[in-house]
Amino acid sequence: MASALRVLGIDPGLTRCGIGVVDVRADRSASLVHVGVVRSSPEAPIEQRLAAIAAGIRLVLVEHEPHVVAVERVFAQQNRSTVMGTAQASGIALLLAAEHGLPAATHTPSEVKAAITGYGNAEKLQVQTMVARVLRLDALPQPADAADALAIALCHAWRRGSAAPVGGPLTPAQRAWAEAEKATRR
Repeated sequence: MASALRVLGIDPGLTRCGIGVVDVRADRSASLVHVGVVRSSPEAPIEQRLAAIAAGIRLVLVEHEPHVVAVERVFAQQNRSTVMGTAQASGIALLLAAEHGLPAATHTPSEVKAAITGYGNAEKLQVQTMVARVLRLDALPQPADAADALAIALCHAWRRGSAAPVGGPLTPAQRAWAEAEKATRR
């Protein structure tokens, strides 16, 4: 499927890191390549947990050879330990993309929900349902982390990948992030 953009979507987490690979054609149609969850034990030391996440992502990178990596952006969470673990897993994913010479992007949860369902505050079940419909799956992708990874991959392809017009209009969330990133480079 040389004419398709192959996207590795990652829903970062220390206990469960969702992984999804999709092929998306220029007409926005998509097909499932791989879906799964990389797990690490909450009882293991942090360095071993991160190594387990890295090994799982590395395996998918080598086995499925994506063109780009899309990671859910850590936006805001109440629980500091959860946000720290998510940020650490996100960093591992972005580092591995760079090591494999792949472009990487991050997308906020609301941006992903809006791209998949048309509504930035959609419920998890709505996202899973739309992912299953788009990928023509017989059942909802499970667990939710895996469905989220597929949604992230689809969002990236539709919003920034070859399935989206180059230089096309940005969503309000994309504009806000672009402006924030620009400000940090000054």
